[in-house]
Amino acid sequence: MDLTVFSGNPRVFDSPDVPADPDVLAALDQQVKGADLAAPPVVLPDFHHKSKMELPSSVAVATVGTVRPTLTSASVNCGMALIALDGDRPTQTAVETFYRRIKDRYPYPPTKRLELSLNEVRRAAVEGAEFAAERWGVRAEELERIEEGGRLDLERYGGATRLLKEMPSIAFQLARMRFGTVGPSNHFIELQVVEEVYDEAAAALLGLRQGQLTLQYHGGGGVLTGEVGALFGPRKYNPRNLRMAAAVQKPLFHLATARSLAEMKRRYALYFSHGCPPLDLDSDEGRRLMLANAAAMNYGFAFRVATYAYLKAVAKDVFGGAEGRLVVDSPHNSMYEEPLPTEFGEGRTAVVHRHNSCRAYPAELMPEGSVFATTGQALLLPGTNRTSSYVALPGSDVADSLHSACHGAGTVISDFERKGLSGPHPHGHKTLRYRYSDAAPAEVAHLDDNGVEAAISILTDNKLARPIVRMRPFAVLN
Repeated sequence: MDLTVFSGNPRVFDSPDVPADPDVLAALDQQVKGADLAAPPVVLPDFHHKSKMELPSSVAVATVGTVRPTLTSASVNCGMALIALDGDRPTQTAVETFYRRIKDRYPYPPTKRLELSLNEVRRAAVEGAEFAAERWGVRAEELERIEEGGRLDLERYGGATRLLKEMPSIAFQLARMRFGTVGPSNHFIELQVVEEVYDEAAAALLGLRQGQLTLQYHGGGGVLTGEVGALFGPRKYNPRNLRMAAAVQKPLFHLATARSLAEMKRRYALYFSHGCPPLDLDSDEGRRLMLANAAAMNYGFAFRVATYAYLKAVAKDVFGGAEGRLVVDSPHNSMYEEPLPTEFGEGRTAVVHRHNSCRAYPAELMPEGSVFATTGQALLLPGTNRTSSYVALPGSDVADSLHSACHGAGTVISDFERKGLSGPHPHGHKTLRYRYSDAAPAEVAHLDDNGVEAAISILTDNKLARPIVRMRPFAVLN
C-alpha cells in the first residue's frame, strides 16, 4: 500500500447563504489532526456538530493506513430508503390505517419480543440483505438497489468462522430483538407524491414518474450495530443499555479470545481506556475491527430489508395497486475500503469514513448490468416533513467529494427559518404528522423550499449531484 499522507485544509462545499461554521470546522480539524489522511477531508452541506458525536455531521474522511471508528457514528449503517408505490394519493382513513398497522407491528417503545432465532441473527451478520430477501420474500434482483448489494465480504478480514468464534453469543442473543423497528426522533416513515420530474428518462429507469406515490423511510441498523460500536472503546454516545451490554461483551470479545498474555495486555490497553484508538488496517487488530464492522453493516442491510418487505406489503394491502419497488437503500454512516479518485494517486485505496453523508458512486463504479451502472447510484436528499425532498444522481465532478453527498438538509432548513430566509409555503401545503402514541395527527404547515434548494444548489453548482425528481410529503410517522 502506498502510504503517502495528505496534509492540508478540508475541501469545503458551501455557499454565501450556507457557510460552513468556523467553530465546527475547528472541531473537525481537531478530530483529524495527525491522521494519515489520504485526501483532504470533505465538508458537505448541512455541516453541523451533534454533541453526542465525536465528528461533525456531513463529512467524509479517507485514511490511507488506519481505520478510525470515531470518524463515523458509533452505530454504523443508519440509512434511508425509498419505495416507489402504485396508485393515487390515499385517503386520510387509509393513511391512518397504514400507520396504525406499522405501530402495531413496530411499536415504540419497542417490546422485548424476539424477532429472529439465534441462527438467523448470525446469518444476517454473514449474509446481509441476501438472508433478509430469502426470509421475507424480497426478489433477489431488488438487492442491486442496495449499496454493496447489501452484503460486505467477510473473508478478506478473517471470515465468518472467525466472526462466529470470537463474537460473544450474548451479542447475537440481544440482536434477536427490535429487528426492523424504525422509531421516532429523526427517523421517520413518510408518504410523498412526486411533484416534479427533471429528467424523465433517468426517472423512468429508477422507476419514478410524475404524480407517483412514494414512501421514504429513515431507520437505523439495529441492535448489533450499536453493540459492535461499543466494543472498540467508549464513545460519546453511550446510553445505559449499551454500557451494560459492553460490560459483559468487551471482556469476552477482547480478552477471552486473546491467544497470549501479551495479546491480552495489548487489547486491554487499546479498548479499555478512555479513547477509541485508530488501528493499523493491515494489522490483526485492524482486520478484526473491519470484520466486526462488515458484520454490523450486513446486519444493518438485512434489518432495513425486513422493514422494506413489511412496509411495501402493508402499502399494497391498504392502498391497493401493484406491489412497491425499491428505488434505493443507502447508508449514511459507514467505513469502506474504496478506490481513491485518481488525483490522489493512480490505483490507491483508502478507508473512507462517512458520517451522516452518503456514498455517491458514478455509473462506472456500479456493478455491471445493474440499473445504477447506467444511471449512477441514486441519492436521497431529503428536506424535512415540511419541505420537498429530492432524488438525485451523481454529478460529473463527484470524485471531488470522495464520491460523497450530504444525506439531508434539515439543519440548513432550520437555519433559513431562524434567519428569516424561509417562510410559509405560498400554496399552503400541509403534512399530517402521526406519532407513536394514540394522539390524533397534527397538521404541520409547510415552509417554502428555500432551505433545501440552497443545499441542493451547492451540490449542483459543484457538479456533485443533479436532481432527478422532487417529492412533497403529505403524511409522516416519527
